[in-house]
Amino acid sequence: MMGSGRAIPRSILYTPALSLDRVVKAWSYDADVHLIDLEDSVPGPFRAEARTLCRTALDNAPQPSNIAVRINAFGTIDAVYDLVMLNESSVTPGFIVMSMVKSPTEVILLRETLASTGKYPEIYLTIETVEAITDLDKLAAVADGLILGSADLAATLGVEITWSGMLAARQAMALASARYGIGCIDTANYRLSESEVLADEVQRARELGFHGKATVHPGELDLINLALRPCEEKLLAARRITDAVQAAAGGIALLDGCMVGPPFARLAHSTIQSGEAWAARFGKGSI
Repeated sequence: MMGSGRAIPRSILYTPALSLDRVVKAWSYDADVHLIDLEDSVPGPFRAEARTLCRTALDNAPQPSNIAVRINAFGTIDAVYDLVMLNESSVTPGFIVMSMVKSPTEVILLRETLASTGKYPEIYLTIETVEAITDLDKLAAVADGLILGSADLAATLGVEITWSGMLAARQAMALASARYGIGCIDTANYRLSESEVLADEVQRARELGFHGKATVHPGELDLINLALRPCEEKLLAARRITDAVQAAAGGIALLDGCMVGPPFARLAHSTIQSGEAWAARFGKGSI
């Protein structure tokens, strides 16, 4: 079940740290979280420059709490330099996204390293290795959120990035995130010219229990936000369910010709709490 009062982003826009102008421009788009990518989208020879750019961007971010930075995989020298940059920066992003995670020890080490300089961002893990899938419960226990990394996972499995190919991973993530009350974010859509693919993925991921979706293109944000952000209509429906069950002394009630009871009330209560938490952190106005 979603954590009580946890603000979970519904849209995350990835922007490579290749151009400061491009990173700053991305902030004008309507994403809950704007991610500065230091990993795959930045070729190796440009990563030192990318770190400098990232630090400059953080220093000038209007709302650093809703900025994320994706760092390189632990075990690489780039990850070491990424951590030095983050620890030396005077501004802490709200989120750090880890890549190619294999063990909960990596997450604990990252938390301790950042805490040593008084930094406590939320840590989201990109689930894109077989080790992460097989040890998902332990990873979820030490994380604030999970993000499906379909490209690397599909390459490892030797399959195409299709719904059926990624279904087992998505189901495992939804269950683990529900157990620990953390965020569950779906992978970016790589078939950018096929809007129907994005719409189908968003709907199916939501039905599985995912809260948000990553994207690499701002043109996808409207669809993602419309489908996944809390809306007044859904919150009103949730409040009516809680009221009906409460009026039935916590038992079974009949609402609009449908039977509702304690499980429905629990889901409705969670929907209300998560919606209010989202609005307080990411919303442009009250819900």
